[in-house]
Amino acid sequence: MDCYTANWNPLGDSAFYRKYELYSMDWDLKEELRDCLVAAAPYGGPIALLRNPWRKEKAASVRPVLDIYSASGMPLASLLWKSGPVVSLGWSAEEELLCVQEDGAVLVYGLHGDFRRHFSMGNEVLQNRVLDARIFHTEFGSGVAILTGAHRFTLSANVGDLKLRRMPEVPGLQSAPSCWTALCQDRVAHILLAVGPDLYLLDHAACSAVTPPGLAPGVSSFLQMAVSFTYRHLALFTDTGYIWMGTASLKEKLCEFTCNIRAPPKQMVWCSRPRSKERAVVVAWERRLMVVGDAPESIQFVLDEDSYLVPELDGVRIFSRSTHEFLHEVPAASEEIFKIASMAPGALLLEAQKEYEKESQKADEYLREIQELGQLTQAVQQCIEAAGHEHQPDMQKSLLRAASFGKCFLDRFPPDSFVHMCQDLRVLNAVRDYHIGIPLTYSQYKQLTIQVLLDRLVLRRLYPLAIQICEYLRLPEVQGVSRILAHWACYKVQQKDVSDEDVARAINQKLGDTPGVSYSDIAARAYGCGRTELAIKLLEYEPRSGEQVPLLLKMKRSKLALSKAIESGDTDLVFTVLLHLKNELNRGDFFMTLRNQPMALSLYRQFCKHQELETLKDLYNQDDNHQELGSFHIRASYAAEERIEGRVAALQTAADAFYKAKNEFAAKATEDQMRLLRLQRRLEDELGGQFLDLSLHDTVTTLILGSHNKRAEQLARDFRIPDKRLWWLKLTALADLEDWEELEKFSKSKKSPIGYLPFVEICMKQHNKYEAKKYASRVGPEQKVKALLLVGDVAQAADVAIEHRNEAELSLVLSHCTGATDGATADKIQRARAQAQKK
Repeated sequence: MDCYTANWNPLGDSAFYRKYELYSMDWDLKEELRDCLVAAAPYGGPIALLRNPWRKEKAASVRPVLDIYSASGMPLASLLWKSGPVVSLGWSAEEELLCVQEDGAVLVYGLHGDFRRHFSMGNEVLQNRVLDARIFHTEFGSGVAILTGAHRFTLSANVGDLKLRRMPEVPGLQSAPSCWTALCQDRVAHILLAVGPDLYLLDHAACSAVTPPGLAPGVSSFLQMAVSFTYRHLALFTDTGYIWMGTASLKEKLCEFTCNIRAPPKQMVWCSRPRSKERAVVVAWERRLMVVGDAPESIQFVLDEDSYLVPELDGVRIFSRSTHEFLHEVPAASEEIFKIASMAPGALLLEAQKEYEKESQKADEYLREIQELGQLTQAVQQCIEAAGHEHQPDMQKSLLRAASFGKCFLDRFPPDSFVHMCQDLRVLNAVRDYHIGIPLTYSQYKQLTIQVLLDRLVLRRLYPLAIQICEYLRLPEVQGVSRILAHWACYKVQQKDVSDEDVARAINQKLGDTPGVSYSDIAARAYGCGRTELAIKLLEYEPRSGEQVPLLLKMKRSKLALSKAIESGDTDLVFTVLLHLKNELNRGDFFMTLRNQPMALSLYRQFCKHQELETLKDLYNQDDNHQELGSFHIRASYAAEERIEGRVAALQTAADAFYKAKNEFAAKATEDQMRLLRLQRRLEDELGGQFLDLSLHDTVTTLILGSHNKRAEQLARDFRIPDKRLWWLKLTALADLEDWEELEKFSKSKKSPIGYLPFVEICMKQHNKYEAKKYASRVGPEQKVKALLLVGDVAQAADVAIEHRNEAELSLVLSHCTGATDGATADKIQRARAQAQKK
């Protein structure tokens, strides 16, 4: 354990800091870091280097090269810079490289050097040029702050949703500030700058002079300032070598330190771990690194090479041309276990496990000591926690073996923490590998989450590793393997040196019917890369027509989209394509397309019946569908025309269409309707009342009700209404009028073609039994019994039935015999039946 703590450096009495090597860099840099613009992403992110020839006249004609490396120095991309001079580099939260140029343009590149997009910081920045820039991260995204040649600040808190803000002017500012930085307070971005001995805080509304509490006297200039990773703390370095550390709100002082170096530091960053009470700042000069905090002494390291500091959530990464190291505060669990002469439960358990492997009885002594103090559970938890903060797998295994050993002597220790730590460390060790180059710590991993880590592996095109991690952690397919395979497919379609057929086949063989994978999304990416035919081939594997059709429309493959929509059977989808086709094609081509798709044509006709009647008429005309065209004009004569002349004209057009369709019945019926309309108009003019739009029967009935019997008979003759139908109409109308005298005259005018039973029925319907009896006597023999029963003469009906010897009539009469009065009649019928049976 003594050797293990050899690289521990105390800062005061309460904290230790250690620096260990992450990687031995093998990137073969030809330039010193001081001659390059450098940007490194947090959370073990990539490193971008751009040699800055604009500062050296002798190299002004040489185009710089932008190189992107992993944290282990593995090359990811290299491209010749062909744009304007770059002032600053920085990485966004999505690991996109932001290159801020002198003209205010910000170029955005992917991890592999692929150009994504660009945006401008405004005309004012373009006119005054950029002096300095900062890329910062907030909870809303990644922001950019610009200092222009006019000594004004412009910033955007989120480059993904660009909203430029021009900050207020600083009074009396004639030159660039000695130092400045971007702050994020109360969810709003601010600028803090130093002008001589004065500090100014810029927000969207005002410029305020601020004074750090407890600042030592004699400060004439601020040379450097640093904000913590979480924007909670601020450090200021003055020209007197004095370092002030406090809250970012400048309301509270935490500590101070005075060093013997007054030269401006090259970098100053915070170094503190989450939930730690210790506060420390790392200050770097050309060949010296100093860690200062709330202690009289500092920790100093000699730098053999030009180095660059990268602030992290729980420490500082330090890389140079040859090495990449990590400096951080020793976690509490590790300190408890490994500090010299520690009697912490975790330390005793680790010793017990080591003695157990040696088969020494001391293992039992250590274990009993822990159990007697009731600290075995705490000891196991300390070992598990300390294992998470270790970088070397051997030490991780040693601590986890100790935790496993201690668990054996606990009855109900929950295994989740141990299992999860084993899983997390296996994942972390995999991504820390030199060829992967993501040196995440346990704290960073938990803050980043597994989903974001998988996204970053996908960005690096490390699909096999990402899939193995998903399978190992048993993540749901939609969140894990399926999503990664979809990203792989989207990358695959960008390989333009492979034929469309081979790419589509490879993607289908790999993905198959994997749940959560959308072939339409992959096809959309292929279309975005200019590979339309590949996109169409990929859409053949998409089972959801609702996803196929919109993309086909976007690719201007409307006819194919129509076929897919029809195959789906989704009428709404078909209508969507039809409306798109209507707007895209001219009228003739649109109709020709419909003729080749009967289902689509039928649906479009239904649509036109409710929305576009004129288009429907054009469809019938183009198809020479005279039958439907005639029906269309008939509907139009009633729906659209109000004048009688217009309606008659529409009906005439319909009749002509029916003749062309060789439907003489429909044509004749239409002509009869035209005659009826003209006659109804004359009747209205001559007689008054409402006749238009009545049917032929209703017209006759209306005339009879109006006592225009001759007109009704003439109308019946003109339209050849059969006698039976006319008698029924007249009989019903006269009964409704209760004109019994006219009804009797009508019944005697000639022999009734419908018989006289209807007269009896109509009279009884009007509750006129007296009139009904008049007609009952005139009813023929075959209906006599029924007529007599209608008027209530059961006895006479029985006599007629007996006389006819008709069993059906006898049964009918018998069913009407009710009560004592009809008893004799019933007996008579029964006797007649008996006699008939004897014969």
